[in-house]
Amino acid sequence: MVMSMTGFGNSQIESQGRAISVEIRTLNHRYLDINIRLPRTIAFVEEDIRKIIQEHISRGRVDVYIDYRNIGEPIFEVEPNTPLIELYLKAFDEVERQYNIRNDVTMNSLLNIPDVFLIDQKPEDDEVVKKLIHKAVDSALCVLTDMRFIEGKKLKEDILTRTQNIKKIVEEIGLRAPLVVEEYREKLQSRIEELLSPGSDIDENRFNIEVAYFADRSNIDEEVTRLYSHITQLESILEGEGPMGRKLDFLVQEMNREANTIGSKSNDIDITNWVVELKSEIEKIREQIQNIE
Repeated sequence: MVMSMTGFGNSQIESQGRAISVEIRTLNHRYLDINIRLPRTIAFVEEDIRKIIQEHISRGRVDVYIDYRNIGEPIFEVEPNTPLIELYLKAFDEVERQYNIRNDVTMNSLLNIPDVFLIDQKPEDDEVVKKLIHKAVDSALCVLTDMRFIEGKKLKEDILTRTQNIKKIVEEIGLRAPLVVEEYREKLQSRIEELLSPGSDIDENRFNIEVAYFADRSNIDEEVTRLYSHITQLESILEGEGPMGRKLDFLVQEMNREANTIGSKSNDIDITNWVVELKSEIEKIREQIQNIE
């Protein structure tokens, strides 16, 4: 199953007084690169999230955004800072006695004094939070997987179409190759006859050696055979399961190498033109494969 490395998945959960929102975006990347952004209050679930993602994704850049809010019972506790308040009141009484200033301390006066009230955040129930986060992440991954599958299907169809184009090009090259040697023989013979004096005979032995040398030097049978083999293997990989991007990338490199060899051996304009088209199709496949997991 072909899976694209590009996709997006999200989910929202409200349960047990908590609201959780998860967004997962994936892009193509040579390796698996996971980046998680979440509130510090639930930082303890980061490693769990990373492990869950690793079970579903093997390659690509993964950006995870998690928003968490406790919408149930109050998560803060406010208590008076009794020791500090008593110290302030004692100081106010002392000022009143020493300077004959009326002590008119009110609640508003106390509220303006820093740290008179202590604010503490209640600890979260880690297990409850973990279960909800896991559920939200799993849900977002399901949406992401569906999108990556749909995109992967399109990539597969495009690659297979280009593979058929490559087959046709290789077939044309294979049909043209034997004719090149025969044309070389005729051109060489014609050229020699032009250069020789009238009545002179061609040295058939040397002539045949030269033609044989050209045929051997320009022979592309092995490259054509290997290209057909690579195409068959590529199609087989696309029909398989699991991550396949790296295998396909390596295979396309081999196909490009065979195309380059054919181009370097060719002394024929038609084959050279076919090689240009061949390399163009291979490059387009290579670009598509960069998005496959």
